[in-house]
Amino acid sequence: MVCIRCQMVVKSELEKIGLDYYDVKIGEADIKGDVSENTLRKLDSSLKKSGLELMSSRKNILVEKIVIAIMDLVHNRDEQLKVNLSDYLRHKINYDYTYLANLFSEVKHTTIEKFYLKHRIERVKELIIYDELNLSEISFKMHYSSVAHLSNQFKKITGLSPSDYKKLKSRSRDTLEDV
Repeated sequence: MVCIRCQMVVKSELEKIGLDYYDVKIGEADIKGDVSENTLRKLDSSLKKSGLELMSSRKNILVEKIVIAIMDLVHNRDEQLKVNLSDYLRHKINYDYTYLANLFSEVKHTTIEKFYLKHRIERVKELIIYDELNLSEISFKMHYSSVAHLSNQFKKITGLSPSDYKKLKSRSRDTLEDV
């Protein structure tokens, strides 16, 4: 569950099944009381129809927390990290970074750093499409050391320079769930 729309779907499905909840946040639902296995199966089945999945594995839950922390950092915050990504995740999730990195790679088949970079580039694409900021402003907003640094990473990920991407008539972006 990585977006507001997903939260709405989860709330709706919980209500349809008759489950009371305290809160539904991105990536988790705090349900009141105990839930039977049968009810969990019903919930999982109804969520799958909407393209969502009920997570019960501790590994998957931790990986989802990493995903949510990175997405929040890239897509919802404008301030620059005061610490490196590994320290940020270690403090945010309260686990050793080496363990988190190994677990993430095992489950997602990519590194945390590559995942983070891909999300940064998707955010840059979004800002280019909005056409409200020039490349220097985007570079500053996304905390790149220079426009050249941003351009190099953008080209490495997309195969295009930011300027070439901006010129495309049909600019493709990945959904956040697919990054």
